[in-house]
Formats: sequence, C-alpha cells, structure tokens
Amino acid sequence: MKIALLDSGIGLLAATAAVHRLRPDADLVLSNDPDGMPWGPRSPEGITEHALACARAAAAHRPDALIVACNTASVHALEAIRAELEPGLPVIGTVPAIKPAAADGGPVAIWATPATTGSPYQRGLIRDFASGVAVTEVPCPGLADAVERADSAAIEAAVQAAAELTPADVRSVVLGCTHYELVAERIRAAVQPPSAPRVSLYGSAAAVAAQALRRAGAVPMPDAEPTGTLTVLHSGREAELEPVMLTYAEGRSLMAAAPAHP
Repeated sequence: MKIALLDSGIGLLAATAAVHRLRPDADLVLSNDPDGMPWGPRSPEGITEHALACARAAAAHRPDALIVACNTASVHALEAIRAELEPGLPVIGTVPAIKPAAADGGPVAIWATPATTGSPYQRGLIRDFASGVAVTEVPCPGLADAVERADSAAIEAAVQAAAELTPADVRSVVLGCTHYELVAERIRAAVQPPSAPRVSLYGSAAAVAAQALRRAGAVPMPDAEPTGTLTVLHSGREAELEPVMLTYAEGRSLMAAAPAHP
C-alpha cells in the first residue's frame, strides 16, 4: 500500500507520522513545494495551480490515496484536485477539528492563520458544528512560517502572542493549521492555566490518516513491520527529507523507521 501527502512545506509531517503509526509497512510519498511556498499569500487560483502540481507529481507514483495535508489547499484546491484525480485516486482533504472540539462543550478557541481566521469557510464550520458553543477565533500571524523554519524563538513569540488573545476559560483549542500540530505541546503550555483542568488540543492528522486508510481499502496495522519506503518530492523533483524536518519528532520517526526511496 502507498499513501501520498501534499503540502507547501513541512505541514504534512503530522499527518505523515499518523499514517506511519497506523501502517508502518506503507510506502509514503511526500510532495511539497519549496519552489512555490508559502501558498497562503497567493490568490486562490495560484494556490490551486501549485497544489495541483504537487498532486500530479504525487499521483505519478501511483499511490492508493492522496492526502491534501494543508488547510489552505483544502479550502481552495481540493475540488480541482478531486475533479482531476478521482475516482481513480481517492483524495482526502484536511478540515479543522471544530466538530469534535465543540462536542466537548467548550469554550473553544480556534487557532488559525490570519487568512483563515474570520473567513467564510471557517465561519461556516463554526455555524455548522459549533452552534451554541462559545468560540473564539485566534489569528496566529507568523506561527506557520516559524514552524516551517524551526525557529524556536519565533515560534515562542508567535505562540505567546496568540495565547494572549485566547480567553483564560478556554477548555479546547483547535489547531487550524497543519503546521501547528508540530508544536502542539508548546501551544498547550502557553494556554494552560495553573491548577485548571488540562486543555484539550484538537488536530486533524489522526482523523485524516484513518480516513486515508479507509479510502485505500486498508485497515490499521500498527504492529506491522516497518518496511515502508519513503519518497520525497520537492516541487516534483525527488529529494531527501529536509534537515528542518528532523528537528521535529514526526520527521525523525520517518527517518528512523522508513528507508529512503532509491
């Protein structure tokens, strides 16, 4: 079995690690876009163009499912990618985990990029899945870029700035950008009040990974031998894991368990 994932940069690591935990024997294809990133400031048409290019590069490796492991690309390009590749290749998008967070009763904070915060897309998810729950939308300028660079000081500054906008009574935080899952515990530490119940964090990686296996007709086998191969594509070119990926546990887990693709 082979699962492909795409993103502009390293935001795909959380979902990749989740797939690898469920099926360590699965071959993985990571398709990102160092030549074209960041996608966030681009127009919807530009995002779609770059995401489609990454999707086509991944599809050339004949995966059994493709994960669009990027909230921005899922908003703007998912329909176009599905129109081109389905039904032959199942395509799974990434949606912020607002529904399960709201089901816990709230109050809920949604940490997201400035472009997503307050957008019709996010407001629609809040309306559909969090009606009657106290929700605060928290913009996180610079956080995704800092995570992409593994710039610890910049991550800390961006997390603290967002924490200051997060109400003290929040019990759940939705990580509305795939990059944020890579620094989840730093976020939790910043929003956790002393002597209060543990704040719950809601990312999308685990649910997306499980859905990809279902769409590929596979079941979780976390005890399988770690025999899967790893193919990395940089704007369509075969490459190796970027050194910055190895600063995160999710990246190191791939290096340790999945042999590089020849």
